[in-house]
Amino acid sequence: MMTTALLLVALAPAATQPSDLPVVTVDRDDVVIRESCRIAIPRGLVIADVNGDGVIQVGAPNLTLVFESGSVLRGAGPDVAPDTYDGIGMRIDGHAGVTVRDAVITGFRCGLWATRTDGLVLEHLNVSGIRRDRLRSTPLAEDARDWLWPHANDANEWLERYGAGIYIEDSRDVTVRLCKARDAQNGLCLDRVEQSRIFDNDFSFLSGWGIALWRSSRNIISRNAVDFCVRGYSHEVYNRGQDSAGILAFEQCSQNVFAENSATHGGDGFFGFAGKEALGEAPAPAGDFDYRRRGCNDNVFVGNDFSSAAAHGLELTFSFGNRIHNNTFRDNAICGIWAGYSQDTTIDENEFELNGAAGYGFERGGVNIEHGRGNRIIGNRFRNNAAGVHLWWDDDGALFERPWVKANGADSTDNLVVGNTFFGDMLAVQLRGPSDATVGQNDLERALARIDARDDARLTHDPNLPPPNLEPPAFQALGQRRPVGARPELKGRDKIVMTEWGPWDHVSPMMRLRDRSGGVHTYDVGGLPPDSSPRIVRGNVSTALTVNRDGSGVGTLVISAHRPGVYPYTLVLGDPSLGLRQESTLVVADWDVTVFPWQNDPREDVMAWRREAKSPQAVTIKQRSLVFPFAYRRPQDVTELGLPADMATQRDRFGVWARTTRTLPKGRWKVSTLSDDGVRVIVDGKPVLDNWTQHGTTVDEAYFEQPSTKPTAIVVEYFELDGHAILVFDLSPADEVPATQPATQPANGPGESH
Repeated sequence: MMTTALLLVALAPAATQPSDLPVVTVDRDDVVIRESCRIAIPRGLVIADVNGDGVIQVGAPNLTLVFESGSVLRGAGPDVAPDTYDGIGMRIDGHAGVTVRDAVITGFRCGLWATRTDGLVLEHLNVSGIRRDRLRSTPLAEDARDWLWPHANDANEWLERYGAGIYIEDSRDVTVRLCKARDAQNGLCLDRVEQSRIFDNDFSFLSGWGIALWRSSRNIISRNAVDFCVRGYSHEVYNRGQDSAGILAFEQCSQNVFAENSATHGGDGFFGFAGKEALGEAPAPAGDFDYRRRGCNDNVFVGNDFSSAAAHGLELTFSFGNRIHNNTFRDNAICGIWAGYSQDTTIDENEFELNGAAGYGFERGGVNIEHGRGNRIIGNRFRNNAAGVHLWWDDDGALFERPWVKANGADSTDNLVVGNTFFGDMLAVQLRGPSDATVGQNDLERALARIDARDDARLTHDPNLPPPNLEPPAFQALGQRRPVGARPELKGRDKIVMTEWGPWDHVSPMMRLRDRSGGVHTYDVGGLPPDSSPRIVRGNVSTALTVNRDGSGVGTLVISAHRPGVYPYTLVLGDPSLGLRQESTLVVADWDVTVFPWQNDPREDVMAWRREAKSPQAVTIKQRSLVFPFAYRRPQDVTELGLPADMATQRDRFGVWARTTRTLPKGRWKVSTLSDDGVRVIVDGKPVLDNWTQHGTTVDEAYFEQPSTKPTAIVVEYFELDGHAILVFDLSPADEVPATQPATQPANGPGESH
């Protein structure tokens, strides 16, 4: 039995009431404050942090700072791209006992940065509109450049690379409550923060991490909303997550309590990792470093909602003694819990439902543990998962040579599955590889398949073995809010709608370009007033708007033209005050597309490969669009291509040769391709883009100059070698502005969470 004693510290009222405080006007950079005060900032004023040391600098301990209503500390204007925001809004360094209330900070790399600030209290801060990446992944394909790297932060890498609404380091006894972030990458980062209380906050709809912990232990994280902290997702296209998470805990974060948080629709709901130092993949501190039982250990997870993740509801690896009790894991794309190399974990009284619909091979379903030892899976309810419990051992090669593995072992052994119910799961329990487990009393009757144990797995199946009596973990959640279940209208992973600047909040007006390849431009739109309509204020194109037909809250806007040509246009959607305006160019061409099987490897003899495009097995069709989502299908199985069903091509080793002639205006042009495998673009006989290799789904871009307005011959060559296949081609003016907008910076006062 694990018990956790919590010391609950009441929030004492401030000794000095805000009405008694003097007013300090902040109208310039480098304002140092040495007395408690109310902060007033002229409306609409932008103050850049020129020196990177904070526009407002706290210069003494035990101060209370309260922002006046309507005051916004703004570091950048509305015309500045969010990935270029820089500087610090407020800096606290080395001063204990500081309280900050009602602050609204926006347009910086970091809203508030606090170092060595024991006893810090942050209440009612709105740190929306903070620095965030411009994402390169699109609805059609992931871009690997969007992956985050949370594995290093000893030199404040998180702050320097990504930014944060609030960043607190080297502090104890911190309170963060009733704070909010939107339109940012990271909400709250805690670096070496201990014995602190984080509750009643709303850090949702972010493109990185809602709450991130680094070497932070013995904290209470409760009743926070950290939903939709996600990137790397396109519904039913790819589900990567790219190391985003509602809550992140890296490098030996232990003895924390995570209670009654809502962490839905994240890359992971919770992403915990022992750390590179713990594993021996990074230099250890000087002296003897004991790798035994190094990890994110002895944490308690109770009453949280870890549902609808792009990857895992809760990922916690290389760690010991964690208790996961009475949480909800529903509709996670890969699995509910991924606990590779975990030991002595207790997973009890949780709900696992509909997990694993987009898993990868054997990694799918409710609970997945690779190389785990002494784990207990007791009294859980599994329903309609791809698999209920999956335990296994495999050969991880070089990882076995790491100091952590040598010190702690990597056996899959001594695991217990008992007292669980399985209803409609494709498979209840699976063991594979040289591993052993005991399966006791479980309700297996309503699973579609019960137990799958491979020949080299050692299964002890004792239907008479009852579950042990477990006391629930002792805890008391802080806070008054109840974020779990507070957004019922957003259930389901189809509600994850990524824009260029992060996930859509389903409230703000949104327009994102889904596809611009070929003869139409297709936009996703949402958050529009009922009477909104598209207007073309420049250009001879047509619009068609269908709103919210599929129940996801997302409508479709299609821009098209009736005949081939080059059509610059300016689109305004709804009232101009919404900011949904896009200038673009629609290029419509008639393509001759030849699809053919090949025998000659195009990487070795391209001329012989090209001759095969003229063989009797080749088929030529007319197309307005070069958008070919082959996936794992034969070309003739892609119905929108209209190829004859009896043509000779198979799923692998086929080619595409497409050509057109189009009159292009003078200027600089960009060609873009999305390909798996090789692609080449030739303009007027000259190669301008060449990725003639076997590769995974890859975005390539290239530019060419059009010296005058004239007919231009364009050829696209493509080969598929094996596996997954896709080809998408687009042509646009080089100076075109991307077709999504950063969301509006926050209003003059902090809002409510729900």
